[in-house]
Amino acid sequence: MKPPAGTSRPPRPDLLQPAEVARLGGVEVVTQGIVEGFLAGQHRSPRRGFSVEFAEHRQYQPGDDPRYVDWKLLARTDRLYLKQYEEETNLRAMMVVDASASMAWRGAPERITKLDYATRLAAALALVLLRQRDAAGLVTFDEAVRDVIPARARAGQWPMLARTLAATRAGTGTAADVALTQVVGALRRRGMVVLISDLLLDRTLTLKALRFLRHRGHQVLVLHIADPAELDLAQGDETRFKDPESGAVVTLAPSDWAAAYRETVQGVVRAWGTACRAADVRYALVPTDLPFGTALQRALSA
Repeated sequence: MKPPAGTSRPPRPDLLQPAEVARLGGVEVVTQGIVEGFLAGQHRSPRRGFSVEFAEHRQYQPGDDPRYVDWKLLARTDRLYLKQYEEETNLRAMMVVDASASMAWRGAPERITKLDYATRLAAALALVLLRQRDAAGLVTFDEAVRDVIPARARAGQWPMLARTLAATRAGTGTAADVALTQVVGALRRRGMVVLISDLLLDRTLTLKALRFLRHRGHQVLVLHIADPAELDLAQGDETRFKDPESGAVVTLAPSDWAAAYRETVQGVVRAWGTACRAADVRYALVPTDLPFGTALQRALSA
């Protein structure tokens, strides 16, 4: 349906700046808007299939297969409804979300924190997967594993994931290798593991865990969440910087160190990308000012 003359379509949440999206509501509300806009842009309309196990009814729409009309319900209510059934799950995916202290950081008041970005992106990815009738689960961690929700495709799975992500708060240190190792027990058969983290962690131990997951036959995707201020040091006067996890402090003039800092950060990003490719792990850098729809496209294409 076209909007009335003189009006324009409302902006798609998946194309807005993340901070604008966050102001629209909580994780559950805004994520549904992100995914609806994203799928509309992809010209995809995920529908439930017709298989063996009955799931629920939905109203008949022109073009639907009349074989699945519930004729008994039609006789009782004089309304056309279809029987929907659970499709066989094709994929089991686990979102592994970093909730360490460094994830609570943001470089400017007008942006959202890395953790806020990560939780919304994880919720959106899970919802896309569940719309496809795949199974989605969740692991959150800081210096220890905090939440574990097994990957399932049943009704009520996504609200549970969304509530858990909305309640996730930044903790202390980081132990991604412990969380990733726990995924092995959560995924009994081959599936997909998505690590969403700022990667301010022990690279050697994390890559060892990622390689182990690949050895077990899982697809692995690393989404490197970074605030733009982390990627390029802003110009300015002498500034005091404090590590949120170790408490280490350094004072310097950004204008004197900007070039060296940029070169170092680019080297770290390249090193992660190279190491992931060598381990047959997909890697994508995701700045926190990137619209969620673009981030979803980047993740799903990987």
